[in-house]
Parts: sequence; C-alpha cells; structure tokens
Amino acid sequence: MTQTLFVTGGSRGIGEAVVRLAAGRYNVAFSYNNSKQRAEKLASELDAQYGGVIAVHCDVRDPASVAEAVAAVNKRFGRIDVLVNNAGVALSKLFIDTTLQDWRQLFAVNVEGVYNVTSAVLPSMLSRHSGCIVNVASIWGEVGASMEVAYSASKAAVIGFTKALAREVAQGGVRVAAVSPGAVATDMMSAYTPAEVDELVKEHLPLGRLCDPSEVAQLILHIAQNGYLSGCNISINGAFE
Repeated sequence: MTQTLFVTGGSRGIGEAVVRLAAGRYNVAFSYNNSKQRAEKLASELDAQYGGVIAVHCDVRDPASVAEAVAAVNKRFGRIDVLVNNAGVALSKLFIDTTLQDWRQLFAVNVEGVYNVTSAVLPSMLSRHSGCIVNVASIWGEVGASMEVAYSASKAAVIGFTKALAREVAQGGVRVAAVSPGAVATDMMSAYTPAEVDELVKEHLPLGRLCDPSEVAQLILHIAQNGYLSGCNISINGAFE
C-alpha cells in the first residue's frame, strides 16, 4: 500500500521541494493558504506525471480550516502516514520595533500551526500505531539571530515541541523529528539584499553557498524512511559559523 505524505505550505520553497521529491514515492497532499493558482498548477503538473498528488487549502492558524484539510486528504487517500509541518513565516525587525501583533502572528503560524495540524493528524497515527511527523525548524531556533528574535523564539519552540512529543508518543509507534535548515535559497531570503546575502555566505557559510531546498527535502524524506530517527533535531546548515 502506497503511503501518504502531507506537507503544509507545500506550494513554494522547502515545501515545494518536498512535494516534488515525494511525488511518485508517496501519495502526496500539500496545503496552501494564499497561493491557490500556484498550488493548483503544481498539483496538476505532478499528478499528470505521477498520479496521487492533490493540493488543499489550509490556514494552519485556524483549527477548523486544518480539520477540513485533513478530512479532504483522508477522504482522497484514506490516511496520513507522514506529516511534514513546513508552513511558516519570517520577520526581520529589531526587537524594540517588533509589535505584539508581529509576535503573535509569527507564533500563530510557526508554533500554533504546528500544534493545530499535529493535533488533527496524530490521533489516527496513534490508533494505527504507525506514523512519522517531521517539523521544519531553523538554525535560528538553535543559535538565535539578530533582528529575528520573534522568528528565532518561534523556531526554538518547534524544536522543544518536537523533542517532548517524540518521547510522549514513541511507545505509540509514532516518530517525531525536526530539521533545522540554515540559509536556504527560498523566498524567505528576499528579506535580504544581494549584498547582505553575499556577506552572509562569505562570513558564515564555509561551503560557500546557500542551501538548495531540494537538499532539505532529501533530509526530510530520509527521516520519514528511517525507522529509528525520532526525538532529534538535525541541523542542515553548511557548517554555519
């Protein structure tokens, strides 16, 4: 039986890379929020090539929207075997300029979103005594970043959530892990000027380049397929200094 993988925020960046890599290996469902046209085009392209690919609307901040999306995936494929909590937003701003609204928005997507989707998917996994959850965190959740205090704090929360939940559900047959990418060539890097990106690479990345989203996707699928990886946060950062 072909397993089903569900990726939140799968229409671009790391999420899109996971969708593209997983298509043909899994039934693939991915969510979008504000990029319907892009998501439907991606799903149509991959479904025509491999079959078993759908896009569903989901605002991870809204439990009702999450429940509707998960129900649509279960209706199409029967169950979710692998959940990739990838949907996220970033913010580059001095902490003293970061408003409470900014803070709450980041945590609503990056932390509450992980809670909402996991809460909707986990009970079925536990009932089957089988499943894997991979949460996309960030190196900033490990080391912190100047002008990204809210983002760093939200991703640190994801790492803590991952480690605690992994211990809680291990005997229930469910694995939980996280990946913490460094600087990845996605839309999130648009907050930086080309000069700032060059400086980041020269000063902090000994490998001399940004990470490609496909490299993070490869790690995520490796975790999904390795039955002993759980409770870990794997940093994929190009020897970040």
